[in-house]
Amino acid sequence: MSLRLTPAATLCALSALTLGYSVNALAETTLSALFMTQAAYSEADIRAMTADFTKQHPDIKVNLEFVPYEALHDKIVAARGAGDKGYDVVLFDAIWPAEFNKYGLLQDVTARIPADESSKIFDGAISTVTYKDKRWGMPWILDTKYLYYNKAMLAKAGITTPPATWADVEKQSEILKEKGIVKYPLVWSWSQSEALLCDYTTLVSAFKGDFYKDGKLNFTNSGAMKAINYMKETLDKGLTNPNSREYLEEDVRKSFSNGDAAFALNWTYMYNMANDPKQSKVAGEVGVVPAPGETAGGASGVNGSMGLGIAKASAHPDQAWEYISYMTSQPVQNKYAKLSLPIWKSSYEDPAVQKDQEQLIAAAKTSLNVMLSRPVTADYSRLSNILQQNIQAVLQGKTPAKDGMEAATTAADRLR
Repeated sequence: MSLRLTPAATLCALSALTLGYSVNALAETTLSALFMTQAAYSEADIRAMTADFTKQHPDIKVNLEFVPYEALHDKIVAARGAGDKGYDVVLFDAIWPAEFNKYGLLQDVTARIPADESSKIFDGAISTVTYKDKRWGMPWILDTKYLYYNKAMLAKAGITTPPATWADVEKQSEILKEKGIVKYPLVWSWSQSEALLCDYTTLVSAFKGDFYKDGKLNFTNSGAMKAINYMKETLDKGLTNPNSREYLEEDVRKSFSNGDAAFALNWTYMYNMANDPKQSKVAGEVGVVPAPGETAGGASGVNGSMGLGIAKASAHPDQAWEYISYMTSQPVQNKYAKLSLPIWKSSYEDPAVQKDQEQLIAAAKTSLNVMLSRPVTADYSRLSNILQQNIQAVLQGKTPAKDGMEAATTAADRLR
């Protein structure tokens, strides 16, 4: 027996089929993206950005995964074994492109970035995603560490201006401690982690140091030794909170926001969070300046920037790039500029970006031009562990600074 449809029924059937194909087409691509839950943009910010993207691109769905910064590198490396079932978009640190290039973890996106677009972005941001003259992603987080200070504490101590040098930081900390205004004026993120190396690099930058000698890794030059000696001296004098040796950036923010420190070295995101009365006891008393140099008028910084890249095995590189382009676009970055400043130069003249963070913007205009990169090597993860262990040994008083940094240099040489 054959079934015959009326013209109306046939039209309905065809409409249903067409609708079915449309629904399938709208949901045809699902991206997997890996981000971190530490500093810079908040998880809520990233989810909001992504929701806006998917509204504009209903044919693309994005599954988000968030991990602590400390787990980010290994997650990206481990996903290599998953092939096209792994991540499509990954957030990566400025010090990983050399290693990721060696092991083929990221796609070359040089041809996807117009030259005129690169010229509108800070050089420090572009360098974050550049290795061997190729681009391995789009810069997204442009960041360095700033010196935060408690205005009320300084005023109570009779200090009328924030410190202009690291010697000033030490001197003002001694005054604050002597007057009993705060037990430990200084707080840092010196846990055995990458955070420690970011603080150390900032100080190496301040003391005009470097990480190389005659083309080889070396951590015993004058500037590098001044940096480690400064760290240890502030601990020995009781100026630095000893818990700093166990702290990450969020611990630093919470300590400062609780009124337990007069000075803190931290990323951009801390400024607005420390000024938020809902989560800070010192809101309205937060000052920020570029991390100082060794002499007045100088400044120091570490390149703590990060980029968004397409995983090598991604089966959806075009859609992944659409998502990355949206997340890194100037309008989106301007909208979410309270926790991470834009990579775009002209954004810093935008009144909406400047609003309520004029002091931070002023500091950024100096700091973003003096950022020192951590050592560039394809074996950075092992080098980082070597440095962390030896610096920690010095800060814990287990080994003299000279011996510790010589040991780090010797161990680093064996990596080659």
